[in-house]
Amino acid sequence: MTDSHDLFTTADLRPGPPPSSAIAFALFVATCLIIGCQPSAPDPKQSSAESGPETLVLGTSGDYPPFSDWPREVANPRGFSIELAEHYARATGRSIRWRRFDWPELLVDLEAHRFEAALSGVTVRPDRTLAGRFSLAITTSGAVVLVDAESPVRSASGLDAPDIALAVNAGGHLERVARRLFPTARIVPVPTNAEVLDRLGCDGVNGIVTDTVEAPLWQARRPGLRRIGPLTRDGKAALFGLGRDRERTRFDRWLLEAEASGLLATLRARHGLPESATASPARALAMSLDERLSLMTQVADTKIVLGRPVEDRGREARVLAAAAGATQREAARRGVEPPDPKRVEAFYLAQIEAAKSIQRARRRSLARAPAPRDESARETARRTLEERIRPALIALGDRIALLVVACADAPPPPDGLLRETLADHALPEDDLLALEASFRTLFRAAAESARPLRPAPATPGRAPSA
Repeated sequence: MTDSHDLFTTADLRPGPPPSSAIAFALFVATCLIIGCQPSAPDPKQSSAESGPETLVLGTSGDYPPFSDWPREVANPRGFSIELAEHYARATGRSIRWRRFDWPELLVDLEAHRFEAALSGVTVRPDRTLAGRFSLAITTSGAVVLVDAESPVRSASGLDAPDIALAVNAGGHLERVARRLFPTARIVPVPTNAEVLDRLGCDGVNGIVTDTVEAPLWQARRPGLRRIGPLTRDGKAALFGLGRDRERTRFDRWLLEAEASGLLATLRARHGLPESATASPARALAMSLDERLSLMTQVADTKIVLGRPVEDRGREARVLAAAAGATQREAARRGVEPPDPKRVEAFYLAQIEAAKSIQRARRRSLARAPAPRDESARETARRTLEERIRPALIALGDRIALLVVACADAPPPPDGLLRETLADHALPEDDLLALEASFRTLFRAAAESARPLRPAPATPGRAPSA
């Protein structure tokens, strides 16, 4: 497969304790430098030439069925992501101009404004959340390894050995996953995804890394393969470029409608994707919280370098005020009754506490290592926090507000949904209970059958997530 990921999970960017905070932050800074520390303005020449009110310029890889399949000799791409985008374009009265991208260049192309958004089974993960803006998730998947049926390897633990070689698409998310999960094995990057299957059994390759969506296609092409996994839980979404917030929000609103009408379910079934209704209000909100909390390790790293505390009561007040205003505006836009302010506040306070727990856990993991105090490192950390991380958190806050309002008239979430979605964050039980309780009261039917929710006490030291 081209691109898998830990559902929210983003587990590949939630490493265990590194040898030093300086090394951890240096790696993070390197990522930021690769994608750029400051968003650039859209290229007016390109925008006027290739996009406009009647045209959407979209990127796709063309090498990742069933999401995107675009042989070089074929004029137009096809697949789930392509058909989804075409429905959206028709609904908004526009056409599409498709541009091909290679996975290692996705973020570079997005920041260069070669296209407005990428739709190709793109996996949600933190570095992409900082470089662009994800839509609501459109489906899910999980990383797997395919081996020959006669292989003696029976579990994931057996794959992490020096005599094991695993082939994987070069530059995609799955290469990261393979290197993180199997550090002892020999990882063999393959230039194009279409070549990965053919590498099994060649040059000592014992297994190939793909995902739960693509694996059945490969098993049909080569009978006799056995699957190990899934090893991660991944969310897939459209990735919009910076400065495309209005288009992204328009797309999110359309996804909610497409999910409610059954269109998304029809498209998923047609292309063999999981049935999970990821753009239903409850599931979309849970996955949005997952994405937001996945940025907290980076928040902690920048604060460590800057010498700032986890808690910031002034910012907490601003976060809560912004949440209240955003939900009021969204309710007015939809012409519905605004949600109970006390329930909204309780929900956001629960998020804040969970975010602080992740930041504190990160600090504990780095407790023995001194933070770098070099002025250039401090300036990079400040710019990363102020120009990358916080704008991403603000965008996620706007999306969460949209979903909070949408949840009021939606069916209550299934039991355990939020806990399952946030499992990879290893949150303390008290945080999970508070999140679950406040999450459920956002749904009018659930709230009316529950006891009145008391407002959270003004505990000293409460702080915003960033």
